[in-house]
Amino acid sequence: MALTKFGFIVTGKDLDPAMHRMTMASRNFTMIAIGVPHPEQGIQVACDMVADGVQLLELCGGFGPIWTAKILDAVGRKIPVGSVAYGPESIDAMHALFRDSAS
Repeated sequence: MALTKFGFIVTGKDLDPAMHRMTMASRNFTMIAIGVPHPEQGIQVACDMVADGVQLLELCGGFGPIWTAKILDAVGRKIPVGSVAYGPESIDAMHALFRDSAS
């Protein structure tokens, strides 16, 4: 089976999954990206994506390992679910990027 439908969920302040979504498609491949304000809301979005035929789901790094596991369980482990991760070479830059958003 070829991968023809890919999903991506991103977390970001004030994102609304009903509004903040996009589709990129060719004849043989479709990518759907949806934004949520909190990882918890990714559960329903992920379940909806699987019901819509998404075969592989990637989560932004904001989900972390705990929410990634929760989403994998929520979709019944029917498809692969992974999350973006940054290596040690990016720790300082990530800290600088998010240092003010933690307060």
